[in-house]
Amino acid sequence: MTKERKHTMKTLITFLIVFSVVVVIHEFGHFYFAKKSGILVREFSIGMGPKLFSHQAKDGTTYTIRAIPMGGYVRMAGYEDEEELKAGMPVSLEVNENNEVIKINTSSKVQLENAIPLEVTRYDLTEALEITGFVNGNEDNVASYSVNHEAMIIEEDGTQLRIAPRDVQFQSAKLWQRMLTNFAGPMNNFLLTIVLFIAIVFLQGGVPNEDSTVLGEVDPEGVAATAGLRSGDEIVAIDQEEVSSWPELQQTIQQQPDEELSLEVNRDDQTFSVDATPESVESGNQEIGQLGVQASLKTGFWDKVVGGVKESWDMLVQILAALRNLVTNFSLDQLGGPVAIFQMSDQAAQQGAMTVLLLTAMISVNLGIVNLLPIPGLDGGKLLLNIVEAIRGKPISEEKEGMITLVGFGLLMLLMVLVTWNDIQRFFF
Repeated sequence: MTKERKHTMKTLITFLIVFSVVVVIHEFGHFYFAKKSGILVREFSIGMGPKLFSHQAKDGTTYTIRAIPMGGYVRMAGYEDEEELKAGMPVSLEVNENNEVIKINTSSKVQLENAIPLEVTRYDLTEALEITGFVNGNEDNVASYSVNHEAMIIEEDGTQLRIAPRDVQFQSAKLWQRMLTNFAGPMNNFLLTIVLFIAIVFLQGGVPNEDSTVLGEVDPEGVAATAGLRSGDEIVAIDQEEVSSWPELQQTIQQQPDEELSLEVNRDDQTFSVDATPESVESGNQEIGQLGVQASLKTGFWDKVVGGVKESWDMLVQILAALRNLVTNFSLDQLGGPVAIFQMSDQAAQQGAMTVLLLTAMISVNLGIVNLLPIPGLDGGKLLLNIVEAIRGKPISEEKEGMITLVGFGLLMLLMVLVTWNDIQRFFF
C-alpha cells in the first residue's frame, strides 16, 4: 500500500470513528430514556444500510450491526415507524398453542417451520391486535387470527422486531417522559464533550493556572528562551507594571508586538530583569506579540476535572456566539457538512490522538446544540411540539405533526445538499 493510500485510509478510519461515536452516543441517550419511560425500543442499530448481524434481547429490543459504519439509529414504537404490512402482501404466520400469532414473516430469506401462509387482507397491530387474510392465497378460505402483544415481525431483510401496540408507543408515555427522551440525545452529546475535555486535560497533565504568572513550557526556539527565561520562572512585572495573572500577562505581551519590554522575573527567590521583544504573529485580522511561553499547570485531580468542564463550557459559548453570528450574517461558508468533517479528520489524523479527541468533542457539542434548534425534524423541533402540547393541554394531530416534520426534514435535506456542495467547492476546486 502506497504512503498516500495509507494516509487516506487513516483519515477515513478517523472520520468514521469520530462520526460514529458522536452519533451512537447521541442515539443511546434517546434509547436509554425511552426504555426508562416504558417506550418500546424496537431496534438499536450501529451503522446504516444492510444488516450484518442482529440479536433479539429479552427486553424486546433488536440490536443490529449494519454494513455502512456511519453513525446509527434508534427505532421507537410509534415514533416515525414505517408501515410494515400491506393489504395483498404474502406472509407466513407462526402461532402458539392458543392459536395466537407470535411471528409474522414478510421475508423470503427466512423460513418458519409449520407456518401458515396467508395473503393479508386486513390487519391491526396497534389496537385490536389481529390479522386477517386468505390462507394459502385461497379467497374461499378466509381466516382471522389474534396477534400476541409481544409478537415479532420479520422484515424483508430478515430483521426480527417486536410489533408496536399502542400502550408501548412513544405517544403513550407521559409528556415529561417524551420531553426527556427527546432531550436525551443532545444531553448525551454535552456529557460526551465534558468527558472528552476532562480526558484531554488529564492527558495534558493539568489545566493552565490562570491565577499565576509562573511559566510552564518554554519554546526553545522562542523569544523567551533566547532572553534566558525557563520553565518555573515567574514574571512579576512588565515595564515596571505589576502583573498578577496569566490573562493579564498575556494581554500585555499581545498588545506590544515588536516592542522591547523589560521583564522583572522571580527565580529561586531571586529577582532579576531581562529585556525581550515579543515576536509579531498574525492572529485573525491583527498582529499580536508572542514570547513563546505557556502557563504553568494545575495538576490536582479536581483541578483537572473542573478544568475539563470549563473547557467544555468555553466551547459551548463559542459555538452559541457563532450561531448568533450565523443568524445575523448568514453564509454557507460558516457551515460545514460531512466533507468539512472529513477534512478536519484528515488534519486530526496527522496531528495525533489528542487532536482526534478534541475534534470529537467539538463535533459532539456542535451536534448537541444544532439538534436543540427549534427546527421541525430535529430534537429541538420535537421539544417545541411538546411545549405546544403542554400549553394546549393536548397534542396536535398526527397528520399536522407529520406534515410539519416532513417540511422541516425537506428543508434540512436541502440545506445539507447546499452545504455539502459548498464544501466540495471550497476544498476541491
